[in-house]
Amino acid sequence: MTKENAEIGSVKIADDVVARIAALAALECDGVSAMAGNYTSDVLEKVGRKNLSKGAKVIVGSGDVKVDLALMMSYGFNIPATCQQAQTKVKASIENMTGLNVTDVNIRIAGITMPKA
Repeated sequence: MTKENAEIGSVKIADDVVARIAALAALECDGVSAMAGNYTSDVLEKVGRKNLSKGAKVIVGSGDVKVDLALMMSYGFNIPATCQQAQTKVKASIENMTGLNVTDVNIRIAGITMPKA
């Protein structure tokens, strides 16, 4: 995403930066235990490359952003309420930090994590 200011220059925000903002905002919500990645991101994490945006996909258009998140939930939390909180927090975080308009925040619950006994 590029923002132009004719007097000063331009600011470019990489899609990966927007995805990281979304992932970090979602992880701040009670009940969200982790981001769910795909096989490739899980393998990269095992060899030491942390991917903070795993489980987050963003599509940035002309000033608009669509976010798709795959989340792992903690057992015992209300899924609809937690997802609504995550959607609100992700939307607010991206809009406040980047100035972009978030049109969609779609959440897929990829699994439930159980508490350690």
